[in-house]
Amino acid sequence: MSTTILVIEDEPAIQELISVNLSFAGHKVLRAFDAEQAQTLIRAELPDLILLDWMLPGASGITLAKKLRSDERTRQVPVIMLTAKGSEHDKIEGLEAGADDYITKPFSPKELMARIKAVLRRRAPQLTDDIIKIGTLTLDPATHRVSGDNQSLTVGPTEFRLLHFFMTHTERVFSRAQLLDQVWGDHVFVEERTVDVHIRRLRKALEPTGHDSHIETVRGAGYRFAVQRPVPAAAH
Repeated sequence: MSTTILVIEDEPAIQELISVNLSFAGHKVLRAFDAEQAQTLIRAELPDLILLDWMLPGASGITLAKKLRSDERTRQVPVIMLTAKGSEHDKIEGLEAGADDYITKPFSPKELMARIKAVLRRRAPQLTDDIIKIGTLTLDPATHRVSGDNQSLTVGPTEFRLLHFFMTHTERVFSRAQLLDQVWGDHVFVEERTVDVHIRRLRKALEPTGHDSHIETVRGAGYRFAVQRPVPAAAH
């Protein structure tokens, strides 16, 4: 799936090499040469993942990583540090600053792609193309297909994204505001009640196979995707 990746790297040749490879892999690339430029871009659009060079002009990558982790809006964005510093002490410092992974220069584009995929799988599974199966419900992000009990289900594009997010974050309660941020995207101004409309549509799409019961309304809190479907009461 296409993800937005912010590359913060002050060496033009390295920035170009990384950006070209990311674009070729189908990602949307944002570029910044320093922390200040990066923060301007982040304010305009929250990226799905950040590649952050340690040595930057002005504020260092470590300083920026700490800042990203302390801000509610950017706290959950995965960060991979890029650096020429390869000692164990440096790696620990990078990880303690909030980085999810650490790549030592020089690195191959193939290694970078593998690391990005691994971090996304761990931190943002809804952004990967992995097939997800929960019970007899299957979702395939690559082909945009959903099936229940081996029966194909017709799910609209927004409902598909909503279901993908739910199936990769089961059993947790999400408020309408959180779902808007995660599924519609940061900086998209949509009424919170819009979430209710799409939840209704998603339930209707899953109804033919009874998988609508996975989606629970938690009064006063939001919605949850339950792994175990409620067992229907036995007929008397």
